[in-house]
Amino acid sequence: MGGHGEGVSLEFTPTWVVAGVCTIIVAISLAVERLLHHFGTVLKKKKQKPLFEALQKVKEELMLLGFISLFLTVTQGLISKICVREEVLMHMLPCSKQEAELSKHQNVTTTTTEHFQSLIPIVGTTRRLLAEHAAAEAGYCSLKDKTPLLSLEALHHLHIFIFVLAISHVTFCALTVVFGSTRIYQWKKWEDALADESFDPEAALVKKSVTHVHQHAFIKEHFLGIGKDSVFLGWTQSFFKQFYGSVTKADYVTLRLGFIMTHCKGNPKLNFHKYMMRALEDDFKHVVGISWYLWIFVVIFLLLNVNGWHTYFWIAFIPFILLLAVGTKLEHVISQLAHEVAEKHVAIEGELVVKPSDEHFWFSKPEFVLFLIHFILFQNAFEIAFFFWIWVTYGFDSCIMGQVRYIVPRLVIGVFIQVLCSYSTLPLYAIVSQMGSNYKKAIFEENVQVGLVGWAQKVKNKRASNGNEGSSNAGTTPSPPGAGAGFAGIQLSRLTRNNAGETTQNEITPAHVNNH
Repeated sequence: MGGHGEGVSLEFTPTWVVAGVCTIIVAISLAVERLLHHFGTVLKKKKQKPLFEALQKVKEELMLLGFISLFLTVTQGLISKICVREEVLMHMLPCSKQEAELSKHQNVTTTTTEHFQSLIPIVGTTRRLLAEHAAAEAGYCSLKDKTPLLSLEALHHLHIFIFVLAISHVTFCALTVVFGSTRIYQWKKWEDALADESFDPEAALVKKSVTHVHQHAFIKEHFLGIGKDSVFLGWTQSFFKQFYGSVTKADYVTLRLGFIMTHCKGNPKLNFHKYMMRALEDDFKHVVGISWYLWIFVVIFLLLNVNGWHTYFWIAFIPFILLLAVGTKLEHVISQLAHEVAEKHVAIEGELVVKPSDEHFWFSKPEFVLFLIHFILFQNAFEIAFFFWIWVTYGFDSCIMGQVRYIVPRLVIGVFIQVLCSYSTLPLYAIVSQMGSNYKKAIFEENVQVGLVGWAQKVKNKRASNGNEGSSNAGTTPSPPGAGAGFAGIQLSRLTRNNAGETTQNEITPAHVNNH
């Protein structure tokens, strides 16, 4: 009786059970939704627009997961009734069928799996129910002397894996930004010290004192020493520096001054630390999502996870190598800025000023570094999510889990990546990414950003309107909102194109704003 109860349909289930379970599921779902809504309201009140947009991105991911879940649930019966010849399913298996049969013959038990099923009874119950349905579907295909393409149990496990992967990615991204922000917050004391000194970059350039370039702390750290005359040794020094003192006070002060002198000379009191944090929060919303190319990577991994290939082990080195490469490159950008000054000058009048440029970055695109960080965080979350999914679903002794000598390095690499990315690579990116030719829109306050976008759209529409009318006189270009206050000290280029395609100096456009 009790055994048959596990297979009872909804027709013979008491209404109070159906209503009770439904109430619990809806209550939990609404509670989570209200919690996210409340969190979004708090972020709005605190004017944390980038973090609010990141929260919206998380909601989009959850909605995508809901659609995937619904789609799998609706189509699982149809998929499980797709029958193929048995020999088709004998290639590219995650586990060897001979090993599985041998384990069954020897009655080998996986105590880890049983332990988890005792802690989470629904896991064991679900597997028994799915086994019953799988037997029914196998019977359907056996009548045709064929085998189901994908069993209900396999679909259920795939369903859970996708959910665990998405949650893991969002969680690890959030942890990385939180820990990274904590590290960056330690630099605030340097910003406050400069503010207390009432430091004026303009005055620093014209003051009579002479700075001996090779005696400057920034130059000593990045130009003098073993990496001065050797490109290889220079890269080697950058490689090791990411592990200790990735950003020093001399780095922060010099890069800050270079940014201000390049992009906003008229605003020497710019709170560079505050701007940097806003820019990092703005980038976070791009990192927290799972883009289409990341899903392609998941599919490729699932395809290559073949028994004996140890794909899950070798693939762990991809984010590890990329993270070391990114950290080395960011350190090398700082070294290049130091070399540019040290190779041209022995002594300069005023303070030492570096010149930011996109040329120092891969493909002259600072945003490419963010793309790599996004991939690294996703790949690391994928590795850890895959490990725990296998552990809970199949047990530690499963053939998919592999041997211990392959498992331990994966876990060590995963922890290493998380720590290094949080405390070194992300803070490095936060400051070095500002050393490009353009500044980011985060340099403006939120209300000014909105006004700037609206103004730029009006100018664009007016140009289109004048172009359609064939008018040679475009008229007077509207001034950007808040130009007297919000744009103080920001070096906006005055570029427009006349009918001959030449550049003139009669219109303000935010050409130097990086909207990324």
